[in-house]
Amino acid sequence: MKNKALFNWSSGKDSALALYKTLKNNEFEIVSLLTSVSEQYQRISMHGVRVELLEQQAKSLQLPLTKMMIPEMPSMEIYEDVMKKTLNSFKENGVTHSIFGDIFLEDLRLYRENKLKEIGFEGVFPLWKKDTNVLINEFIDLGFKTIVTCVNAEFLDESFVGRVINKQFIEDLPDNVDVCGENGEFHTFTFDGPIFQFPIEFSIGEKVHRKYEKPKTTTNTACDVDSDKPNYGFWYIDLIPK
Repeated sequence: MKNKALFNWSSGKDSALALYKTLKNNEFEIVSLLTSVSEQYQRISMHGVRVELLEQQAKSLQLPLTKMMIPEMPSMEIYEDVMKKTLNSFKENGVTHSIFGDIFLEDLRLYRENKLKEIGFEGVFPLWKKDTNVLINEFIDLGFKTIVTCVNAEFLDESFVGRVINKQFIEDLPDNVDVCGENGEFHTFTFDGPIFQFPIEFSIGEKVHRKYEKPKTTTNTACDVDSDKPNYGFWYIDLIPK
């Protein structure tokens, strides 16, 4: 009998590859995708993708979707409270594991595992410690299609947002940027690939720059900025559902 698991779905490439490997290994029964959504903007947290496209992804993946609604810039306490309540509701239905697409951020994994342990969950990391160059090329070679929806302006200029990731994109990245964006340099939306029943269709909308105050504490996402600057910025591209 398989263990029941939640799959932490960001909508991007690392989630897609981790889900591909999880489904291929056939070790878990995935009861739902779990995605953090900005309650104010109805977009995926940090990625800036509209909820409608997230819902289309879940439909194409043929998996249930749980949207965890959080404020736009939640405090650590608020985020953890919402997460705890969400996980406890799944625990009551026999879920014991939570799957992530993290690759090499040790502090992030430790944080996740400690918080999961408090609830009685176990974390699963299908991509852990894999070479990111190997992973991104595997992702492309498998036929996945993903578009950059957000870039951290400290690392990349606006020309990178809105690009589909391919071998040329990898070559164009600066040397100080991880090819999977594991340090939060960029975020993506995956719209086609071997685990999708149909491609997600969209048109390209407005490109915008947004500035944020640096949070006093970091959340448990791999998109926080390690900077001494009081403010930091991101470039976003709006994807419009068709």
